[in-house]
Amino acid sequence: MQQPTKKKRLIVLVISAIVALSLTLVLFYSFKDPVADKEMTELIAKYNENCPLIIQEGIQLESVSLPKEKVVQYNLTLVNVKKETAEIDVIKKNIEESLISTTKENPGLKVFRDQNYTLIYNYKDLKNEYLFEVVITPQQYK
Repeated sequence: MQQPTKKKRLIVLVISAIVALSLTLVLFYSFKDPVADKEMTELIAKYNENCPLIIQEGIQLESVSLPKEKVVQYNLTLVNVKKETAEIDVIKKNIEESLISTTKENPGLKVFRDQNYTLIYNYKDLKNEYLFEVVITPQQYK
């Protein structure tokens, strides 16, 4: 008589665990703001429709992504730069200063500023070799 009771307890325990896990997942995903996520996803898709795109002399936008929540990443190529001959530190410093200013003033980036996004800019050279990354946080553009 003792044996069926143990089996019933085990079955009830397993079913309870599955139900608890399911409820936890449902609650977790229901508190996210799907409208904002959907709007950002659509915006990024529109950016990518036009890629690759020369956005400034010598700079080509390859793609844009949302790697994490509240983070947008731009992947760019410096079309006139070769890693082996470039002064990468000087280029990075100049670009970083320019990006902070642009992020503060560019109306096209307002949607990201208003929602406190971090902007990541990854740069490669004309041979598709990684050069550097610039990260602009809300603290830098507010």
